[in-house]
Amino acid sequence: MPVVRIHHYRVAADRLDALLAQRATLIDGIRGANPGLTETRLTRLEDGSYSDTWRWESAEQMLAAIGASQGFPLVGATMALTEDATAETGEIVDER
Repeated sequence: MPVVRIHHYRVAADRLDALLAQRATLIDGIRGANPGLTETRLTRLEDGSYSDTWRWESAEQMLAAIGASQGFPLVGATMALTEDATAETGEIVDER
């Protein structure tokens, strides 16, 4: 069953371009190592924060990618550009 991992964070305006570039490289790297990542979506919210949603084919694929990403230096470098970061994981139960 598909799952999503939703990251919420803030980014200073002068760091946004760097975040977008590093995020794109990070996504390409993770997809290259784990084809279970099927979609990503970055949304700027009304309060100026961001919601970064990553969709996976299964929880197992997501967990494997999270485990493998611990040794990927770009993860830490990308997240260092953010503030107030949190993450939630959820199972998709209905789509229309």
